[in-house]
Formats: sequence, structure tokens, C-alpha cells
Amino acid sequence: MNSFSKVFAVLIAVLLLYLYPISAAFDQQDDISELVVLKATTTFVDAVRDKGFVSPTMYNDFMETIAATGNTFDVQMEHGSKKYVPVYDDPTRPDTFRGSYEVHYDLFYNAQILPVLFPNSAAAKDDPARRYKLRVGDTFAVTVKNTNRTPGTILFDFLNQAISPNEKIFIPYGGVVRNEAD
Repeated sequence: MNSFSKVFAVLIAVLLLYLYPISAAFDQQDDISELVVLKATTTFVDAVRDKGFVSPTMYNDFMETIAATGNTFDVQMEHGSKKYVPVYDDPTRPDTFRGSYEVHYDLFYNAQILPVLFPNSAAAKDDPARRYKLRVGDTFAVTVKNTNRTPGTILFDFLNQAISPNEKIFIPYGGVVRNEAD
């Protein structure tokens, strides 16, 4: 019985002396990564909203900043282009115009934005043709989520015999465009 309590005490000591500090350090690393991604995302989106365009340099700087955390991310951009559509009783007859307009948003995603930023041409990075332009009143949003299992998640799953979702870092951020590019 005495040997059993000694083994139990050694196991508790190992947990308290080694595993808990390692787990706390990994959790803190995940928290720091989340803060870095949050700051980079808000800086990028606010710059786009203030300038009225996305340039290849802005996008690459953003991607490099979040990649510096050591995690891999899925970055989804969304541009909502504001359109005013006149309201008609019968759209085939212009004389049935009601005198009002509806606001509609055409949505554009990575599939439409990235080919403008990175075309299959030899244009320089600072070429104005490689800017994805937005207008005042449009919306721009970015959603960032990690695609890898962070060290904190791996250790947590090991200790708890669980399988946690990969998305520990999830940052949605966006808003209305305030300025237009010339």
C-alpha cells in the first residue's frame, strides 16, 4: 500500500511540475497568436476601408503577419457592392416607376478578388491595375480561421482523451468603406 501511494504521489508531482506548465504555456501561445491575428485583421480591413482598395502589397503584408504565428489560416474576403435598383410595378414598362429605389448588394469573394490582385501578367506589384477597388458605401469583411491543430489543442486533447475542433482562432471583421481610390 505504501508503494502505491508513492507512485501516485510521483504521478501527481509530474503533472504539477511538468504537464501543467507546458499546457499553460501552449494555451498562452494560442492566446498570443489569436491577438496577433486579431490586430492584423483589423489593421488590414481598416486600411482597405480607409483607402478604398486592396493592393497586392497590403494583402501580402497581412498574410505574412498572420503566418508569423506559426499557424496556417483560411482567409476569406467578402466585398458587398452597393447598388440602387429602381422599383417598377411592371419592369418592362418604364412609365410604371414608383419613384423609389431598393438597395441591393452584389457579393464578391476571394475567387473574384484574388485574380485582380495577382493576374497572370508581368505587371509590377504597385501597378494601379492590380488594385481591387471599392466604392464608398460598399462593405468589406474578412474572416480568418486557423486550419491546423495548435500545440495547445494537441496537448489538451492528449490530456483529456478528446478531439477538439481545429478552429481555435476565428476572427470575423468588416465594415463599410469610407473612402474611394482615385
